[in-house]
Amino acid sequence: MEFISYKDTSVRLSGRWDTERFGAAVTTAPGGTIELAFCGTCAVLHFDTDWNEHPFPHLYLSVDNGAKMETPLNRYLRIECETSGAHFITVVLKGAMEQQHRWHQPLVGKLSFLGYEAEKSGTLPQDDRRVIEFIGDSITEGVLIDAFYNDERINQKNRPNQDDVTATYAYLSARALGLKPVIMGYGAVGITKGGCGSVPKVIEAYPYNFSGSFAQPQNPDIIVINHGANDRGAKEEDYLTGYWEFLELVRKRNPASKIVVLSAFCGAFHEALGEMVKRFNEQKGETVTYIDSYGWIPVEPLHPLRDGHFEVARHLIPELKKLL
Repeated sequence: MEFISYKDTSVRLSGRWDTERFGAAVTTAPGGTIELAFCGTCAVLHFDTDWNEHPFPHLYLSVDNGAKMETPLNRYLRIECETSGAHFITVVLKGAMEQQHRWHQPLVGKLSFLGYEAEKSGTLPQDDRRVIEFIGDSITEGVLIDAFYNDERINQKNRPNQDDVTATYAYLSARALGLKPVIMGYGAVGITKGGCGSVPKVIEAYPYNFSGSFAQPQNPDIIVINHGANDRGAKEEDYLTGYWEFLELVRKRNPASKIVVLSAFCGAFHEALGEMVKRFNEQKGETVTYIDSYGWIPVEPLHPLRDGHFEVARHLIPELKKLL
């Protein structure tokens, strides 16, 4: 078998990745996706696990668009196929421990893909899906979706088993609409505050994959922003001022995208936020869409379980469909 680099044309990355500085493709954002095509019966995926610590991030693996299987990250992951020929592998960063460093070096809660071994590389199927970007917090990254998998005595070490970005309102909505999701969600982050893993507040974080790594524009058709749950302790004026400034930044980086402000599901500042978006549109000549989500799901638990995310997606999908 030969080793094939992550930069090969048989590899496609989706999400927020640094591909230039570390000799690997590196992401810390759940939902980051690796697709690769190979020929033969076997592929061995190579990951750089230096600095990763227990509990390692969890991944979803699927082969030839079949059922997905959850596995912890490892230095090598071997995939054996029943038949020889052309095969297609998808890897999704399902979730990681929130409190591991995901912003400053050395990155601990990260996925670093080096490449793979196979008989030879293959040809990727075309992907013409339009992009939808979701910007949010722990809810958007899928924290505590499966809250009852809590056997570890140290609570944070349960997170890779409890979190699942692919079951979030964001991922479910994108899939239902036939869009490619790009997700930026980090626990405890808000408009007015930084959060877990040393991630700064969203206006400082958004231009970067992580500290020092500029994020390439995704050119999304739609950008959905859901921030406010972690700003409940802030003054309303500070929250609204910060949100206004963040909308300016998002528009500057994405001049052609349709922007959606989705209020916090817990109801934080939801009426004032709607009024602020109205003023923003009037003063800026913008067409930002405001969606008030308060009442879609119960306020508790703060982190929705699977059925809660499904309910949010059920409300959100028809609203987003109007923008396509």
